[in-house]
This record gives sequence, C-alpha cells and structure tokens, in this order.
Amino acid sequence: MIPFVLAAFLAQGNFEQRGFIENSTLFYPQTAPNDSGHAVDEMLLRWEVSYKIAPWITFHGAIDAETDTHRQVERDWRFDATDRSILRPAFSLRRYNATIHKGKFTAELGRQFIRWGKTDVLNPTDRFAPKDYLSNVIVPDFLGVIAARVTIEQGSNSYEAVWQPVFTPSRTPLLDQRWTVIPQQAAGIGIEDAGARYPGRSQFGARWNHIGAGYEWSVSYFDGFNYLPLFNAPYALSSPSIPATGGGIVSLPMPTFTLNLQRFYPELREYGADAAVPLKWFTLKGEAAYFTSTTPDTDEYGLYVIQVERQVKEWSFVGGYAGEVLTRQGNPLQFAPDRGFARSFVGRAGWTIDPNRSLAVETAIRAAGSFTRLEYSQSYGQHWRATAGVAWVRGDMADFLGEYRRNSYASLAVRYSF
Repeated sequence: MIPFVLAAFLAQGNFEQRGFIENSTLFYPQTAPNDSGHAVDEMLLRWEVSYKIAPWITFHGAIDAETDTHRQVERDWRFDATDRSILRPAFSLRRYNATIHKGKFTAELGRQFIRWGKTDVLNPTDRFAPKDYLSNVIVPDFLGVIAARVTIEQGSNSYEAVWQPVFTPSRTPLLDQRWTVIPQQAAGIGIEDAGARYPGRSQFGARWNHIGAGYEWSVSYFDGFNYLPLFNAPYALSSPSIPATGGGIVSLPMPTFTLNLQRFYPELREYGADAAVPLKWFTLKGEAAYFTSTTPDTDEYGLYVIQVERQVKEWSFVGGYAGEVLTRQGNPLQFAPDRGFARSFVGRAGWTIDPNRSLAVETAIRAAGSFTRLEYSQSYGQHWRATAGVAWVRGDMADFLGEYRRNSYASLAVRYSF
C-alpha cells in the first residue's frame, strides 16, 4: 500500500526533487608543520525536495550525507539539524523550511540560507551567513541558519526582518590540520581544543531596500553575535617533573605546556549600507558596515568594498578594493577571514565558452600576500560534470594570505546530478 501512495504523491506536479553525488579531491604539493597529508578526498550526497501544498505555501528540504579521508567528517551515525559541531556531521538536514507567499507578504520559517549585500568576494553586511572553513579557508561553503524571515514589498521598496532563535557559528579549521597556522612563538607548546561557549539569546536583523531610477540601495541593522570566534585559554597544563630516586642524579625534562583554547562569540551590532548604480560602461557597486560590541576586549571596526562589474558578450569582469578601518583593538586571538580579505585588491573574470564549458579566475592581492584560483568546468551529457582547478597562495607569514603559502593546491571534482 505504501509504495502506491508514495508513487501517487511523487507523481503530483507540485512535488520537485533534485540532487547530486560528488567526489572532490584536493592535492597539496607541500606539507604543513601540523599536517603531513598531500591529498584530501571528500564524497558528498545531497538530495533536495520541495512540495507546494497550496498556491501560497511551499515546503523545502535538503539532506546531506558525506564522508572524507582526513577525519573532518564525523564517523557517528547521527542526524544533525543545527551544524554546531566541530566536525561536519555525516548526516545532516541542510535545509528545512516553509515559504509562505501572499500578495506583498513573504515569510520563510525554518532552516534557510539568508544573503545580504550586493558585492562579491567580501560582503560586510552578510550577518546571517556563517561559513564552513573546515577544509578550505580561502573558498568556504555557506551554512544555513534556523530563522524566521519576513519580507514586505511595497512599490519600489522592500522591508525585511529576520529573527534567529538558535545561534549557528562558522565552522573553523581543526587545530591539527593545515588550515590552522600555529605561530612560531607557540612552537613546543601543545594546543588542545577546549570546545566552545555558544550565546544563549537570539539574534535580530532588519533591512530596507529601495530601487530607484537607475540605482538601487539598502540599509541594514543587525543585533546579535559574531559567527566568527574569539579564543581564550581557560587553563593550561604542564607535565610534572620527574623526581630523582635512590640518590642518583637524573636529567629532568623541561616541563611541556598544553594550552587549551576555547571559542566564544562576542556580541555584535552592525550598521550597514550597500548600493548599485548601472552606468554606461560598467556597474558600480559599494557596500560598507561598521561593527560595535559590548563584549570587553573586542575589536570595533568598519569594512567596505568598492567594485565595478562589466559584461562583454560571454565574458564577465569584477574588480575592486576591500578596505578596513580599525577604531578599537581587542583580543588578538581571533579567527577572522572576512577581515583577512580586507585591505586587498580583488578581481574575478569568467568566460562562458559554450553551454557545456566555462572558465573562471579570481584573485586577491594584499601588500604582503596574494591568492589566485583558476577553475575550468565541463559537463558531459545531462548528468555528469567535471571541474578542475588550481590555487596559488604566496606571501609573508605575518600576512593573512601569506600564512597559507604552504596550502597551494590542485583540485578535481566529479559530479553526477539526478
């Protein structure tokens, strides 16, 4: 009976599904001081469904199942719905939400992906978009958040409000792998992961977007927490001395210290704005945000991006500058890749060769570091696609990009879509 009911359900035009199986491999020519691996292989299965139960309401869902060779994915048989674990869950609900649309009113309830801002590479106002930096700090993936989002459209204006009851942090690299760079000053000190302290209260944000004659702009406000962590050391352990016995003289080893680092997420208020102005030869875009915090010993700063875009037949070009203004300096133990891309010239070019082939290159250049990534993608038939790439990272160890100079890599991903 159940197979016939399921078949009848799937046969309805209101149900849609899609998915893919992808194997991706990163090849590292160099080892790192804390990681001797030269290759990391990952396998991902993703299945997405949607069902329109009525003209005004649609349910969405997505499930991920994955594993890898570098122990960045859990080996536990459990289903995760919040993405608050240090490792990636082997099985997770990537998305589960309902979309309600009636006239000028739209609401999304549940786990979803929320993107704010208009610029590329760096989005200062994008405060409901934590990322997974576990296996690649330069090219991270986005994580969904459990939230209620309401949008009201009125003429050329749209008003958006977001309430996030459960905090979702960005996933940081493991301390014993190459995307965590241990400072030379910490050589000989053991570092242990002491977990995280997550915020208890909810987060709120609001955005007003206006479309005018030949321009578009928005202003936004966010009150919550930074999804990127600061670190503290609640305690440190040292190995005990070995006493001499029987009156003999022994050579005692020097005490070794283990530093326990714990993540915590400071309060954050963001005041932001973005704009886009199409001109004759290119489109000019800008985005800026200022961040304050009531958490002691926390940075206060501003981030901004100015960029131009141009489309020439099958070519697309994006170039600009990302900057930072620091107004208060706090805890230096922090993981802040968004600010790491600041104070850099950024660019991206893409070429759609034909419907089956594309080529893209992107770069970020700072005073003491640089990153360039080239990627070629080609589809085969209706289901298969292969993507090959190479990333080149160089610079000084004191620079955000330069500290990953041993992490240049080649990549290959093969995907079967269904």
